[in-house]
Amino acid sequence: MQVHGSCAARDGAGVLLIGPSGSGKSDLLLRLLDRGYMLVADDRVDIVDGVACAPSALAGLLEVRGLGIFRLPHVACARIALAVDLGSTPERLPLPGWYSPGVPLIALDATATSAPQRLTLALDCALGRTHQVVGAFAT
Repeated sequence: MQVHGSCAARDGAGVLLIGPSGSGKSDLLLRLLDRGYMLVADDRVDIVDGVACAPSALAGLLEVRGLGIFRLPHVACARIALAVDLGSTPERLPLPGWYSPGVPLIALDATATSAPQRLTLALDCALGRTHQVVGAFAT
């Protein structure tokens, strides 16, 4: 299946960014790259059995609005550990949600200054590295 989105990976764990055009997917991806994440895919993501890859024609390419398209270091594929919806309004204390079985889904405002940090906290929760008391990952 192919989705309109972007994907970054940290330590092999993929983060799928989904949302409508202009919701900040590529911009958030650029900020994640600055925090040590690796580019997997921008604009379109092929997903097979929970693994995200860039379509071959787009591998390693990132569109930076206002500058153009850049070729950057990238990883070929990553297993999706977290999906992030940039088109929905985040709730203050959300209930757990799922993109697909085993893949948590959160809503995030990509324009927030803290968006990369919030996403990283969510990924750490999804991977069991951080414990949450109340919210999307509380058990």
